[in-house]
Amino acid sequence: MTDTRAKSSGTLFVVATPIGNLDDLSPRARKTLCGVEVVAAEDTRRTRGLLSSIGAQPTVIAYHEHNEDARAGKLLERLRAGVDVALVSDAGTPLISDPGWQLVAEALAAGIEVRAIPGPSAVIAALAVSGLATDRYAFEGFLPRRAHLRAEYLRRLARETRTLVFFESVHRLADTLSALVEQLGADRRATIARELTKLHEDVYAGSLAELRAELGRSIPLLGEFVIVVAGLAEDVPVETDEIRRVFELLRQELPPDKATALTASITGAARNTVYRLTRVASAPDEAD
Repeated sequence: MTDTRAKSSGTLFVVATPIGNLDDLSPRARKTLCGVEVVAAEDTRRTRGLLSSIGAQPTVIAYHEHNEDARAGKLLERLRAGVDVALVSDAGTPLISDPGWQLVAEALAAGIEVRAIPGPSAVIAALAVSGLATDRYAFEGFLPRRAHLRAEYLRRLARETRTLVFFESVHRLADTLSALVEQLGADRRATIARELTKLHEDVYAGSLAELRAELGRSIPLLGEFVIVVAGLAEDVPVETDEIRRVFELLRQELPPDKATALTASITGAARNTVYRLTRVASAPDEAD
C-alpha cells in the first residue's frame, strides 16, 4: 500500500500517562510531552499538573466526550499545519474507555502520522494481578447506570468464556457486584483491584458473593476500582430443556434456521447442538 502521509504535517502522538504512580511515566512519554507544541487533554487541570512536574510547557487544549466533535476538526487543522499534538487521557492509555478514537480515525484518513507512546493501563495492570486467565479477555468498561439496563447487559455476557474486565466507581460498586452475582452467579471467581499503582493499592480475590460481602469491611469503599471476572468454564453444559424452550419461543416468530442461530447465541450452545436437540424434539414419532 502506498504511504500517502503528508510529510509536512505534524504527528499525532497517543501518549499513555500514569494511573497513579508518577514514576510510571516512561522516558519516551516524558520526551514526547516536552517536545510537542499542543497537548489535547481530557482533564486540563490534571494534565497541567503532570506537565509541570516534568517541566513541559505546551499549549493544553481540553478534549473530552462533550466537545470531541468540535475539537477534532481544530486539532486536525493544527496537525495539517505541521504542529505536533499529543493526546492524553485523565490517566492511563488514551481511548481505553476514554475519548479519542474519532481524532485518531480522522487523522489516519487525512494521511497524518499517528504514533503510540505505550505505557500504563489499568486494564492490563488489573489482569496481571487478578490470578485469572489472561490469554483471552474482554474489556467492557463501565456498565450501564440504570439497574434494568445493567442486568440486561450482564445477561448477554453470562455465557462469555473470556475473562471480563470492568471499570466501576465507588458509588456504584455495591450495585454492580450485586448485579454480577445475580446474572453471572455467586460462585463465579473474581478479583477487585483498588487504587492500582497508588500508595494504598489493594487486590482482593474470591467469589463474587464473597467479594460483595466484604465491601465496606475488608474492602474500603474508597478510590478507583477495576473488577476482573472469570469467564464461564467452557465445559459447563447448557440445559437441554432451556435450549428447547428458547428455540420453541423463537420458532413461533422466525424460520427454523434463524431460530437455531439465535438460540445458539442466547444460550451459548453450539449451533449443531441446538439443531440436533430441536430436530429430535420436533421429529414425528416413527411407526413401529
